[in-house]
Amino acid sequence: MNAPAFRVLSVIPPMTQLNTPYPSTAYLTGFLRSRGIDAVQTDLALALVLRLFTPAGLDAVRERALALPEAQRTASVHAFLDQFARYRRSIAPTIAFLQGRDGTLAHRIAARELLPEGPRFAALEQYGHLSGDDGDGSGDPLGWAFGALGTQDRARHIATLFLDDLADVVRDAVDERFAFVRYGESLASSQPSFEPLAQALAAPPTLIDTLLQSLTLEALERHAPQLVLLSVPFPGAVYGALRIAQAIKARWPQRPIALGGGYVNTELRELNEPRLFDFVDYVTLDAGERPLLSLIEHLRGQRGPQRLQRTFVRDADGAVKYVNLAEPDVPFEDVGTPTWDGLPLHDYLSLLDMLNPMHRLWSDGRWNKLTVAHGCYWKKCSFCDVGLDYIGRYETAEARTLADRIERIVEETGQTGFHFVDEAAPPKALKALAEELLRRELPISWWGNIRFEKTFTPELAQLLADSGCIAMSGGLEVASDRLLALMKKGVTVDQVARVTKGFSDAGILVHAYLMYGFPTQTVQDTVDALEYVRQLFQNGCIQSGFFHRFSCTVHSPVGLDPKAYGIELIPLPEVRFAKNDIGFIDPTGVDHDALGIGLRKALYNFMHGTGLDEDVRAWFEHLPYPVPRPTVKKHRIARALAQRETA
Repeated sequence: MNAPAFRVLSVIPPMTQLNTPYPSTAYLTGFLRSRGIDAVQTDLALALVLRLFTPAGLDAVRERALALPEAQRTASVHAFLDQFARYRRSIAPTIAFLQGRDGTLAHRIAARELLPEGPRFAALEQYGHLSGDDGDGSGDPLGWAFGALGTQDRARHIATLFLDDLADVVRDAVDERFAFVRYGESLASSQPSFEPLAQALAAPPTLIDTLLQSLTLEALERHAPQLVLLSVPFPGAVYGALRIAQAIKARWPQRPIALGGGYVNTELRELNEPRLFDFVDYVTLDAGERPLLSLIEHLRGQRGPQRLQRTFVRDADGAVKYVNLAEPDVPFEDVGTPTWDGLPLHDYLSLLDMLNPMHRLWSDGRWNKLTVAHGCYWKKCSFCDVGLDYIGRYETAEARTLADRIERIVEETGQTGFHFVDEAAPPKALKALAEELLRRELPISWWGNIRFEKTFTPELAQLLADSGCIAMSGGLEVASDRLLALMKKGVTVDQVARVTKGFSDAGILVHAYLMYGFPTQTVQDTVDALEYVRQLFQNGCIQSGFFHRFSCTVHSPVGLDPKAYGIELIPLPEVRFAKNDIGFIDPTGVDHDALGIGLRKALYNFMHGTGLDEDVRAWFEHLPYPVPRPTVKKHRIARALAQRETA
């Protein structure tokens, strides 16, 4: 007699992405199926948004908004209540439009006739300044971005502002934690105590909680799993994941639940909080394949609890125990092909929140997520968690294996767009993959993340473009040779200029990750870095960028050896739950947060093609002190590019 099937349900909790599924469940489901295990998946983040943003959902939001005292109603809530009839009748068609189900609606949306406009639409006035519109209504504030024929994109941007307005209403009237990203993030991010989460989970459920509970029970009844996996990539998905677990335990208290994902792997490595196990039964670290196989064997009575891998449990005495029987991880070559089977691929929303053509890729369109290699081949950057498995264990797969996976995914999904989500895709592997894609005549479009190292020659950039590469992102970080060396980044500003220009000349869009507030970074360093960035935009090397505030983490070289970077760590309180970011004292005493305002404003304008000829000091006019003149020569990047051309 055959043993009963053992089904595993992998769940994406709110919030992750709305334009494409977060890939963790696709990876796990594909792997488990390759081992003959009955595996299914569901995206409750998307399901929650699609349940909330309906006429009935807005009715429920309105009921709660009307219950607010007048003094507590924000501008967003007032706009929503004043124009509620228009919001209600336009929400369903707008969702259908963003799902690609009704493209003809673009004309009415683009004309700004159909959708009500709340505070988020004030952003269009900013675009008006960029385009030269004088603000009297005679100009077209979006004309500079979309021209006369960009109706579909114009409409998607307007529809995105419409949804952002509604998200603000939900936050202000229903649940102050709500957001499309970073939902309840402060409850979990580097939170040493479980108490904030415990209090939130014990509080009466909000409308959002109630909807999520219903969706959870529907998914469990539909799939009837013997094990539920909650994949938590970010702090902003922890609260949602535990509300899901709470709903499951209330109905099926004996149903095993395992928690894993990027957040767990970085922040819960020293977990010592028994209360978490009121919601979940197992917490696994790092790559999930081997721990899951052991856990499934344990639940099927084939392996004792002392033979689990990288797994936290609560023992009979109520204490947290870490079990890690040494067994080799599943090689990257053997993890199987991700599958999106079971996810509603045609229900995701193509949003257009940033008009920059490179920046929009993160929220626009559904991309098949795939990894070229596990970990990072460089693993030296001092700000990175280089010792953790997701970076430190570097493994590759042969080009033919990757191409086989790509072919199977295209056949399954019918979609040929790929986002390679590596920490830093290795140039050798990308070259081999590009050659294999061209040999097989696989017509895909793809983009990914790399290090801007000199191996990426103009010739290699052209080969990648020929194979379907449309965009690349990479870390320029501080745009200072002194600080890049301190970071052990392994690149120079001139080298980054030449590499990125090679990609741009091949027709590949380039996004630069930028950083400010690194240890010992001075005001002069910051001004010089912005001047470098200005010249990179001006010379067509990069088309997009984002400034991140440096955060010291306990697992990074900076956090492990702060004296080597000239800083002193601020002692943490007793940590029983999450541990990641750690404060520090920098003897420079620079107010990096104040500088960040100018950096972000400058970059926003650079990405829209404005302000590229201005003195970068103008972006810091809000400061109560004058910033120094850049020491970078006006044509530094142009000279670096000329050196490449004459080399």
